[in-house]
Amino acid sequence: MTRVAVSIGSNIDRDHHVRVCLDALQASFGELWVSRVFESVPVGFEDGRNFYNLVAVFDSQLSVGDLQAWGKRLEYANGRRPDSPKFSPRTLDIDLLTVGELTGIHDGVQLPRDEITRHAFVLQPLAELLPDTPHPLCGIPYADLWATFPRDSQALWPVDFVWQGRVISRAA
Repeated sequence: MTRVAVSIGSNIDRDHHVRVCLDALQASFGELWVSRVFESVPVGFEDGRNFYNLVAVFDSQLSVGDLQAWGKRLEYANGRRPDSPKFSPRTLDIDLLTVGELTGIHDGVQLPRDEITRHAFVLQPLAELLPDTPHPLCGIPYADLWATFPRDSQALWPVDFVWQGRVISRAA
């Protein structure tokens, strides 16, 4: 089994789509470790709808290509179109962040995903969930990367969120 980290985002019917994604991940992969849910201002989007973002971690035996295909199928099943413009609103966005300690291109997927160190909406939930885990390329633990991240580069705040009757996030 390999430890997999994915980022989850939505800015259309956010509560519903995040819950659908978590339910699907749990049904397919079993036990999940889930970060708090953060609301963030969109980066690069002309449509100003804020996102919900979080990170989920699970164990899997699937290949990188199969994991990527699984995520795309779930996105498309929830209304995302494969031909949508890059910076358009989305019901669901699932990105592979890490698959074990793999680095480089695997099945057409760059690992680890470079957004980890570029976007607060990825790094903060990852650092909270896996604080002592080192980034596969630089070897610096995620909590240390977050500690030096320029916090004023993107507005981000935790929100109240309940999944399967369990509070997984509270507003600050």
